[in-house]
Amino acid sequence: MSSLPPQSSAPVLDGEVRTLHGQPCWMLRHGGMELAVTQLGGHMADVRFPGEGGRPISPYYVSPWQEEGRVLPAPVLVPLRGDFFCLPFGGNGTPHRGERHPPHGETAGSRWTLDGVTQAGAVRSLNVSLTTQVRAGRVRRELQLVDGHSAVYSRTFIEGFAGPASFAHHAILAGTSKEGALRITARPFKLGLTCPHVFSSPVQREYQALALGAEFSDLAKVPSNLRDRPVADCSSFPARRGFADLIGTFSEPADNREPDWVAAVNDEEGWLWFALKDAAVMPGRAYWMENHGRHGSPWDGRNCCIGLEDGCMYFDAGLAESAGENAVNRRGIPTCRELGGEKPFPVYYVQGAVPVPAGFDRVATAKFAADGVEFTGAGGATVRAAVRPGFVFDGVVHSR
Repeated sequence: MSSLPPQSSAPVLDGEVRTLHGQPCWMLRHGGMELAVTQLGGHMADVRFPGEGGRPISPYYVSPWQEEGRVLPAPVLVPLRGDFFCLPFGGNGTPHRGERHPPHGETAGSRWTLDGVTQAGAVRSLNVSLTTQVRAGRVRRELQLVDGHSAVYSRTFIEGFAGPASFAHHAILAGTSKEGALRITARPFKLGLTCPHVFSSPVQREYQALALGAEFSDLAKVPSNLRDRPVADCSSFPARRGFADLIGTFSEPADNREPDWVAAVNDEEGWLWFALKDAAVMPGRAYWMENHGRHGSPWDGRNCCIGLEDGCMYFDAGLAESAGENAVNRRGIPTCRELGGEKPFPVYYVQGAVPVPAGFDRVATAKFAADGVEFTGAGGATVRAAVRPGFVFDGVVHSR
């Protein structure tokens, strides 16, 4: 569980700057929700979704080194928390056409500008922007809260940045003290692959449990390198303490134009977190399972979190590998987009959280309507989230 500062009785002004976990953040509050966005890197956390009995749901991870004064090896690690937008996604260790981008791009570790807070009916938006330097462009982001919705609507517009690009949202949920307390379910996917290259190297005091470049069709049955456990269950977390692993799933758009989705049920704290996307824009999903498996600085073997990272990318390799031929795009699934032109390239995304009753184990199905999504658990119980699923296709939130 992430460490949250106490809830203040003082009002939070829209766009007010507060220092949370060592980083200056812009604040937004509306309709019973509150979120913070770091000025550095645009990382979204803390976020408080309405919970039972006035107790907020706070699902996101915050890295433990925030106030330790360390010199960190990559800008993205400085504010590392919650959800942030990566452009280009990945380590970017290999230059592409002379461009050398930082890990997860300038968007994940550079200083953003506040463009203002706007209100239109029941919708309140925090608007920020960043001008990129390695490749000329501008990224605008609008984080929207809607009265009555327990969700964050994100509109990202990429202007310029001409050429191939990988990108993704990088949502990270905090781990729990209870083994397997987070139960992960997602819409069926076309291709599942374990990371095709070494993700955690013992040379760097990092360790991984899963096989290299192995296919799978079920998150609960993923090929492993462990002799006594040839198949690993990646649908529950934390699992395999002492290891840090990465897998990817890749999808195609649904024929009925329903969103692609992923959900995590925390049966220890009694909530369900979900994310919705358009698989035509973001066909990939990376699962970063960090369970005390990295022992170099700044990790020091203490991190427990899971990244559920939706985008268009080839694992964590970076732009050069995503733009080139790889094991995913050879199967007809894109791992980068060609950007440029007169119109900005839009990326729409929704993240939400709702309380669940005791015994709600994991999501079995998701049923979408124009004004919400109903999640049914494996035991038959249902919970409903008020949200507009169509936002992921058109970027429009209709006022109540």
